[in-house]
Amino acid sequence: MKSEGDIYMEIKYTGQEFYDIDLAGRTERLIIAPVHPTLHIASFVLLGDTELTNYCAKVLADKIKDVDYDYIVVPEAKVLPLAQSVCTQLGEKDFVVFRKGKKAYMLDAIETEVKSITTAAVQKMVVDIRDAEKIRGKKVLLMDDVVSTGGTFKAMEVLLEKIGDIEVVGYAAVLREGTDFPNDKLYYLNELPIFVG
Repeated sequence: MKSEGDIYMEIKYTGQEFYDIDLAGRTERLIIAPVHPTLHIASFVLLGDTELTNYCAKVLADKIKDVDYDYIVVPEAKVLPLAQSVCTQLGEKDFVVFRKGKKAYMLDAIETEVKSITTAAVQKMVVDIRDAEKIRGKKVLLMDDVVSTGGTFKAMEVLLEKIGDIEVVGYAAVLREGTDFPNDKLYYLNELPIFVG
């Protein structure tokens, strides 16, 4: 069993149905769901829960308010309500979304591939040239709802490299799951263990 401080990063799965997690003073009960035969995760979903999204956004906004960035950049789609709420809390005018596929309105789209722990297939990540130009030469903060292996952030970084001349100054997520993304520039509310066995 891995641990960091007093927080266990791996818990043996013995049929548990729920996991209770503290989100800066608010307890949420998460359903434990299988993602592989020997791996289960506590499912954290903000979509459709306005109160929880706004609560997490307020706490996360407070954590990143002093970070020197020009734009928040997020992947489509689960993190979108969180990003919207964080930007509202911080008085930000807009943020940039890396889409899951090329849309008809996109001009000279730039793309890469991403593999997520919760999605079976390899997905695309695409940015429109107008959004690419908006962040070129800027400092960006990458945001997602949960960071596990860091695969989504790494794919975002590949896309940023294709755009060129962009500095990633930090990462933000509500939860850090497991120990695969031990970044000292990660701002988050709490650790989320993985369940093995």
